[in-house]
Amino acid sequence: MQSRHLRSERLRSPRLPLEERLADEARFIKRWLDNPKVTGAVSPSGRFLARAMASYVDLKADGPIVELGPGTGPVTEALLERGIAQERLILVEYDASFCKLLARRFPQARIVQGDAYRLAETLGPVLSESAACIVSSLPLLTRPERGRLMLLREAFELMQPDGAFIQFTYGLNSPVPLTSRLSGLHFRAEASHSVWLNLPPARVWVYRAGIAPVLSADPRPTREDWLERLKQRAMRKGRELQLEFEGRFEPPLRRSQRKRAPALALLRRLGDSGKGRR
Repeated sequence: MQSRHLRSERLRSPRLPLEERLADEARFIKRWLDNPKVTGAVSPSGRFLARAMASYVDLKADGPIVELGPGTGPVTEALLERGIAQERLILVEYDASFCKLLARRFPQARIVQGDAYRLAETLGPVLSESAACIVSSLPLLTRPERGRLMLLREAFELMQPDGAFIQFTYGLNSPVPLTSRLSGLHFRAEASHSVWLNLPPARVWVYRAGIAPVLSADPRPTREDWLERLKQRAMRKGRELQLEFEGRFEPPLRRSQRKRAPALALLRRLGDSGKGRR
């Protein structure tokens, strides 16, 4: 039964012909040239990377599946090939031309044009129940650390307690900082092996919320705290520079005296011993 179901899903989402795949490449290059920080890549995700991302989706979990930054839909296709019904998909895309393309290719999915980095605001009117998981192809490394952590926080709030935030990256390290004072988040992370058949090679990271959010023990510093730290640091640096200056530019007389000190001490000891013999 399951294999028959998977075959029917593949029939509903056939592989794109070569002409359309080449057109997708051209669309991505143009979009990247227009705004590289928003697109983040010059080509769509390869099918091996897309399948790796889809493999982390729990098929037993109920509820909608949200995809962030689907672009031309390669990861969406992989989700359908995995056996996920198209009606469960909510595709959040910023680019209007990509939204029209997604609506044509996946007519039963819910297409939402909006800012994925303001996830709660974008999905608030759309989500009627908690999401089963969130699959993201956003270029997180183009955003500051605080923005990435806020995205993960909002994602956890919109998902079921055991939901997964699935993200790929071309880097070796986690695109979301695993330890940070700025977050106040407690979450677990796991990484896949490198997908070498993708160009460039990539890795999939999966984030899940902890048992309970833990607020940072170190409170966020106030303006006065920052000023006091800067003052202490400036004073400490000033003392270090003063000592270094005195050591390098010691007067010649004091330096020569320091060199003659052992010899003078020896002469004094010899003189004292001569007086004792007399």
